[in-house]
Amino acid sequence: MKYVLVTGGVVSGLGKGVTASSIGLVLKSCGLRVTSIKIDPYLNTDAGTMSPFEHGEVFVLDDGGEVDLDLGNYERFLDIKLTSDNNITTGKIYQHVINKERRGDYLGKTVQVVPHITDAIQEWIECVAMIPVDGKEGPPDVCVIELGGTIGDMMFSRHNENGILDAGDIESMPFIEALGQFSYRVGPGNFCLVHVSLVPVLNVVGEQKTKPTQHSVRGLRGLGLSPHILACRSSKALEENVIEKLSQFCHVPASNIITLYDVTNIWQVPLLLKEQKAHEAILKQLSLLSVARVPMLEEWMARVKICDTLHDSVRIAIVGKYTGLTDAYLSVLKALLHASVACRRKLVVEWVPASDLEDATLKETPDAHIAAWNLLKGADGVLVPGGFGDRGVQGKILAAKHARENNIPFLGICLGMQTAVIEYCRSVLNLHDANSTEFDPDTTNPCVIFMPEGSKTHMGGTMRLGSRRTYFQVADCKSAKLYGNAKFVDERHRHRYEVNPDMVKELEEAGLSFVGKDETGKRMEIIELPTHPYFIGVQFHPEYKSRPGKPSAPFLGLIAASCGQLDGLLGQASRLPRSVLGSKGYQNGNSNKTKKQIGTGSFYLNGNGNGVHALTS
Repeated sequence: MKYVLVTGGVVSGLGKGVTASSIGLVLKSCGLRVTSIKIDPYLNTDAGTMSPFEHGEVFVLDDGGEVDLDLGNYERFLDIKLTSDNNITTGKIYQHVINKERRGDYLGKTVQVVPHITDAIQEWIECVAMIPVDGKEGPPDVCVIELGGTIGDMMFSRHNENGILDAGDIESMPFIEALGQFSYRVGPGNFCLVHVSLVPVLNVVGEQKTKPTQHSVRGLRGLGLSPHILACRSSKALEENVIEKLSQFCHVPASNIITLYDVTNIWQVPLLLKEQKAHEAILKQLSLLSVARVPMLEEWMARVKICDTLHDSVRIAIVGKYTGLTDAYLSVLKALLHASVACRRKLVVEWVPASDLEDATLKETPDAHIAAWNLLKGADGVLVPGGFGDRGVQGKILAAKHARENNIPFLGICLGMQTAVIEYCRSVLNLHDANSTEFDPDTTNPCVIFMPEGSKTHMGGTMRLGSRRTYFQVADCKSAKLYGNAKFVDERHRHRYEVNPDMVKELEEAGLSFVGKDETGKRMEIIELPTHPYFIGVQFHPEYKSRPGKPSAPFLGLIAASCGQLDGLLGQASRLPRSVLGSKGYQNGNSNKTKKQIGTGSFYLNGNGNGVHALTS
């Protein structure tokens, strides 16, 4: 097994995740099988209980793992299916070691950070790296590991304004120590360290400055790790004298210094790596030059060219509560992009804060209210994504009503589907107090209810999570056609509430069709309004399985309907890309699962971006 470690320095937000994904893609194009691991030093067991404002979206895997959004980048770029164990956190490691201590595995010994925590980290990496994630038998060839955090923050302990030592500087240290030991353990020829750093350009003099990168590399060496390759982020390509200076002071060959300058869309990053022969530097360090082929990225290059030359736009309004941070809806954005490229349209996203559509905003900040409604009314299509809590729910209901009454293409995801059901109950069934028990526990018309198997005392990992099967109830509905006339589909879920099955009959009699249900027939998965050009709601999250070149079916339908292509798309439904299960089911990828034990954890082995053209408002 070969390992590529990607670290970051100087500042956060340099794009380590995209860099790691791009490295994986280029290595895969060389004929190698690649897997990925993300290390997050926070104490949370997983990302499931984090606010989107704090950490961006929570990405959900087939096995139900709630993980860092970077794993979504890995899956999209590499077209693989990862497991929850591919996201390592401090919480997971400490929990694993404490469980072993309680069982008596360390009987008679004093359990310490070194060697027990550091050993556990190394063992976890080695075990997870062996799990196939591409649907083929046998272990991958290369594991790309991304270390979260910034190296500069790990160099020194410092006190905050309250005189307390910042934990962010401490919690990463066991991973740094473990990875230093790991590089020695696997030996030369099996380990390559790529350090992503910043080379800023000062506007005053227009000169590229190398000092931040020099200090970052010096700090990295002081922690026991020496970079083999520098990936330098800058606004423009590095000048020759800058590369020579970095080579001299960072002790890295000039041929191993790569420029990752600003590009219009992140699909271009793998091409930058290929053009600068980054793959050759990595393959040489890993002793793989003799077995790897020349990178084959023709299909990827063609997709980038199409994406960069689109002119006719499609305008989609995203009505959500986290619109202040686009990373909160990262997978939704990528799925829209995949679908818009497939339809040869330039994606323009209008961010509509759901609460701004509400009457309360009209009284408090009328300008924001008017602006939000103007954006919504000017959109070609409306998307209401998932979320939790009651803030902005009334705005989402109003957006669903606007789309329904004005024949505007609409897609509701998770809570978005639930708000569409609430709106239908209120407007069509005249049940004016219809609501979800999440927002009004005492409503006399609970059209959305808490799932009976859910927990009301524990929040983490207690939702209905992961890949679940949905069976189509109506063979000729739009959803089934978009999924290639499949009988069923496997999609990923993340929810605590569901449509009240006791109200389904009344809703269907009023014209709302529940075209997709679970295996019991009691859990509603897909709604459609047959009389509407495109009004679909899904309880699952189709965005998590969308891929470049293989767009998610509901998103493809939304974009096609928004630009007048839906009839043609449905007419060729039999030619939509799909993987066939017994000639009856649709999947993006392979869902065969094998179970493997490591320590006390269960490892589910699953067989088998991006960047929006224009973001406005």
